[in-house]
Amino acid sequence: MSHDNTTTAQLWSLFGEQLRSFFMHRVSDAQLAEDLLQETFVRIHTKLDGVDDQQRIRSWVFQIARNLVVDHYRVKSREAATLADEVNASPESEESVEEVVIGWLPKMLEQLPSEYQEAIELYELKGMSQQEIADKLGISLSGAKSRVQRGRTKLKQVLFDCCSFEHDRRGNLISYQRNHADDPRDFDA
Repeated sequence: MSHDNTTTAQLWSLFGEQLRSFFMHRVSDAQLAEDLLQETFVRIHTKLDGVDDQQRIRSWVFQIARNLVVDHYRVKSREAATLADEVNASPESEESVEEVVIGWLPKMLEQLPSEYQEAIELYELKGMSQQEIADKLGISLSGAKSRVQRGRTKLKQVLFDCCSFEHDRRGNLISYQRNHADDPRDFDA
């Protein structure tokens, strides 16, 4: 696939609004969402020559977007840690709360029934569309949608069974407290 302004423009028209919504749901700041959207298309434009599989273009585009969100929170976490050091706060951990919880996800996913675990891994972690999941698993599109939704619900329940969470005004995760005597960091094992 060669890249030129037309191809990048086509990708913009196909994915621009979806990506804007994707970023808004993850960063809750319109200006930051726009910045991440622009950076996504800069990366798409510079790396488009390396994409050979037209069928996977959506997955590739959204993987770039997911990586930018992760990078944003990684930088934000470092900035928060630096600020905490500057005001003599004693941080509980070098990892942000979000990074800790994200680290638990593989173990939490293992607690789900296999059909939901697989659907969540394919959709959320590998960036496949629900249609691609349906094709891969040999099920209907509505079946794939149902598995993703039920998987999310079950994963959320596993998470809330483990811990109670506190969020700031913007909805960012700032702390957690375990609900049971079991240490939630057992998910790290």
